[in-house]
Amino acid sequence: MTGPVRHPPFGRFVAAGHQAGRLLVQPRMGFAGVRVMRDGLLAVRASGVPAIGTVTLDSYTRVGQFDEAARAVARGLDLNGFPIVTHGADRTARMLHGVVADDFPVQVRHGSAQPERIFRTMLAAGLTATEGGPVSYCLPYSRIPLRTATASWTRATRLLAEHPDECHLESFGGCMLGQLCPPSLLIAISVLECLFFVEHGMRSVSASYAQQTHPQQDAEALGALRRLCAEHLSGVDWHVVLYTYMGLFPRTPEGAKRLLRESARLAVRTGTERMIVKTVAEAHRIPTIEENVQALRIAHEAAASEPAGTSESEMDTGIHEQASALVGEVLGCAPTVARALPLAFEKGLLDVPYCLHPDNDNRTRSVVGPDGRLEWWNTGRMPLPAAVRVHREPLSHRRLLDDLDYQRRRFDQPVPA
Repeated sequence: MTGPVRHPPFGRFVAAGHQAGRLLVQPRMGFAGVRVMRDGLLAVRASGVPAIGTVTLDSYTRVGQFDEAARAVARGLDLNGFPIVTHGADRTARMLHGVVADDFPVQVRHGSAQPERIFRTMLAAGLTATEGGPVSYCLPYSRIPLRTATASWTRATRLLAEHPDECHLESFGGCMLGQLCPPSLLIAISVLECLFFVEHGMRSVSASYAQQTHPQQDAEALGALRRLCAEHLSGVDWHVVLYTYMGLFPRTPEGAKRLLRESARLAVRTGTERMIVKTVAEAHRIPTIEENVQALRIAHEAAASEPAGTSESEMDTGIHEQASALVGEVLGCAPTVARALPLAFEKGLLDVPYCLHPDNDNRTRSVVGPDGRLEWWNTGRMPLPAAVRVHREPLSHRRLLDDLDYQRRRFDQPVPA
């Protein structure tokens, strides 16, 4: 039997990379087979760029259908990720032996609203870094009540916090639905989930933000996120992670590469410590190992060519004010974050546009404005500043479809000579 792998704390590894002036890049890679998953991690480690490994789990495991995952593995069927509970802790530890090292940590990415069994298996295999959150992994991916997910995440977070090794937990809150969620709400949910983690004992967290539709707006948003983390997470190890655009991806290889390069340059300009990449295959299928490694190299090269900037944009269109107002209102509605999060959605203090989960108010709407900025169209019952413009007329289906396709059109069109 192979013992669990050990590596330096995830947060400290990221901090060391940032202090050395390196943007750490990371794929969203996951394969069903133990051998191919190991090969993928080894390829990322040998990519020649400062990278972090990823074990992304399959859809059956994410929703707790462990028997279905086991049947698929037994029949030799392909899955869209690594079924960690099915393979078990010992087999996973053997897969990671000789892969995880002082200069190569691995994070588990899962998508589960009820992650206790995933966390137990992960910890038993020696992996101590993962991500998600009670809101960000419930509303988009589950139909269970938000209160049920919050209770489950309370237990799961305590598993990490009570582990003898320092664990790291990243909020996925900055990626709600992938697109058409204005920056202020993404920031608020990410900060609130980090506060939830800290409330349950975590000492190392990261706040996420997904690239949206306008580079300057994204720079302002990342600056606002960093300010709010500094205000609310003092005494805790934290960093910021940027995701390459999570919505409809360009269909052409060149368009996909341009979008990836833009996100890497954004990360460097804003002082972001870690970045999750996407590949040229994103619009078509699950990417191969080679395409994942290619994406890491493209992002690294773009980052290396961009002069490092400050952590904040000079622009101020009110994103920090909006996000701060949302965080303050939610924290004020209950004595704990665990109680406040479900209550905030019940009261409409938080409301994700176009999210159909039963616990989401679904009164808010957003649009891509004429200059490409993501704007509120209707703020529902959310306590946003009065300066935020609210439209009363309904949005057309054509406008919504055009907005969803905005980045794809923008990057797939030929670049003028």
